[in-house]
Amino acid sequence: MTTFSIIKADTGGFVGHSAVHPEMLSTAQDRLRDAVGGGLLLDGYAASCGDDVSLIMTHEHGPDSTAVHEFAWDVFHQTTAVAKRLGLYGAGQDLLSDAFSGNLRGMGPGYAELEFTERPSEPVICFLADKTEPGAWNLPLYKIFADPFNTAGLVIDSKMHSGFSFEVYDLYEEKRIVFDCPEQIYDLLMYIGAPARYVVHRVDSRSLTEQAAATSTQRLSLIAGKYVGKDDPVMIVRCQSGLPAVGEVLEPFAFPHSVAGCMRGSHHAPIMPVSQAQAHPARFDGPPRVVALGFQVRDGKLVGPRDLFDDPSFDGARRQAGEIMDYLRRHGPFEPHRLALEDLEYTTMHALEERLTDRWQPLPAQPVPAGL
Repeated sequence: MTTFSIIKADTGGFVGHSAVHPEMLSTAQDRLRDAVGGGLLLDGYAASCGDDVSLIMTHEHGPDSTAVHEFAWDVFHQTTAVAKRLGLYGAGQDLLSDAFSGNLRGMGPGYAELEFTERPSEPVICFLADKTEPGAWNLPLYKIFADPFNTAGLVIDSKMHSGFSFEVYDLYEEKRIVFDCPEQIYDLLMYIGAPARYVVHRVDSRSLTEQAAATSTQRLSLIAGKYVGKDDPVMIVRCQSGLPAVGEVLEPFAFPHSVAGCMRGSHHAPIMPVSQAQAHPARFDGPPRVVALGFQVRDGKLVGPRDLFDDPSFDGARRQAGEIMDYLRRHGPFEPHRLALEDLEYTTMHALEERLTDRWQPLPAQPVPAGL
């Protein structure tokens, strides 16, 4: 079987939090080439969105492979060394542990992985996002795999008509649940409509018994206990032949839905579908960006990528994202632009509460109306 892995980390921004320096990407690509030559990987491609390096890899070691995860950890240390030498911002900020310990769970880098037996044609789309959280995938995944107004195949393709299962993680209590759709759509929506806590981790075809999608679900602030950078999630979606078509998978991003992220991870903003050339958040560290890299997988080799959002049909979404950003920015430090207090990534509020504890006074007693 082929394992498809995306492992990503922010190991230094150029300039500020806006982009990855070309030398860091070159270093990562050289290491991927070495790993293919040495037999660890079948293929590999280094990509970026914003200030994150993403290692897109195929191999035969299965998900959570110690060898593959340790390789990625070593690559991120090498890109960190480049960032430090160049004086880049936040060098190594996503590497939250001093030593590798079996796999990357809880160590900072995000990853999405799935395993499959290759079909005669195996189209796969890699989505890379910057300046947002894992829950940013919830709405697109619902539309791709459960909404017939987005995905006509749910109605007219006999292999899709039975629907899909959604595995949802509760990131705060570290538990999971599976919803079978369409029967449990309303139950699913009750949870994934709260994307700061409940995140779709994987989607499976119910008729084909095939995994269709995988996402990264790591929340850096929950791992580190404080804000150390936005999670910048990645996602893998398989397409065609009983799974949604490429156009159905891309369609949800024609609507720049609101996500948490942007400046200091503490604001709502629209997610903007962009080409790789435009995947460098600038305005108020935003708007959050998403790129879609399409590959054909053949005998484990990556044929591609195609830069799928490099297309004028998404110009309207980009214009609308700019208009939404105008509207939200005018709120300044007020909600709904700023996140609710319980969701703020920075901890200023907690320190402020402690400092001002003695200044808070009870409300004055209400006068008793006459005659009572």
